[in-house]
Amino acid sequence: MATAGQTINAAAQRLAAVGIDTAHYDARLMVAEVLGVEMRRLPASHHAELNGGESARLAAMLERRLAREPMSHILGRRGFWTLEFQVTADTLDPRPDTETLIEAVLAALDDKGRPRRLLDFGTGSGCILLTLLSELGHATGLGIDASPAALAVAERNAQALGLAARAEFRLGDWGAGLDGAFDVILSNPPYIPDGDIDGLEPEVARFEPRSALAGGPDGLDCYRRLIPHMARLLAPGGIAALEVGAGQAADVSALLAAAGLAGATTRRDLGGVERCVMVRRIK
Repeated sequence: MATAGQTINAAAQRLAAVGIDTAHYDARLMVAEVLGVEMRRLPASHHAELNGGESARLAAMLERRLAREPMSHILGRRGFWTLEFQVTADTLDPRPDTETLIEAVLAALDDKGRPRRLLDFGTGSGCILLTLLSELGHATGLGIDASPAALAVAERNAQALGLAARAEFRLGDWGAGLDGAFDVILSNPPYIPDGDIDGLEPEVARFEPRSALAGGPDGLDCYRRLIPHMARLLAPGGIAALEVGAGQAADVSALLAAAGLAGATTRRDLGGVERCVMVRRIK
């Protein structure tokens, strides 16, 4: 039987050979998973030998990763902010870029302890809404999605995180049929131009739901549909925040202004891309 350390090195070599940049990290994740140990404790297990069942399970996971299936799908979970979320092929994989949206919203809220109503369009796994609810202890939230399968994932995440009492998830077509006023409205809508999707890394193009990626010919179709609803539902003094793709911030800011939400600001992600467009309703 090979040791954990030997298995990690062998798996990493195979992953690197197919062009996976995170080969060694992914190999460590899989070995930690089959051994049932935390990643931070994995070095203490490097000399442990994998038994037959562990080796077979690892081999199956490795074949999936060699086919470029995302690690989050293989493990069934993904870390985001300070939380861990269940993810499936029915939801967009939570990404560090989206944490820029969380940072921007939290920085814009003066009194984080007061009650607020949050609305998340295209909620997917629920990662944006549930992360903000975890930081805003007196807030409640509504997540809207067009996918029943995605909503089921979001509801499971709310239960697992102990946030189900403050989170509601509803099937919907953006804001159609929705009324009321919300203090914070958020969305990470599909924004990849349709013609660009097949050229994305295989983990995205082959395995993530196209409905969560495709933003029309120029990537802006969902913003055009969504922003009028945001303008209608945003309470006086409330903020609206949108994740955008590279080079889209100016166009999305203009769409907000045309809907009566002028004065948008942007926030850059760690790569320097203007990733979040945010605006506050003055009156």
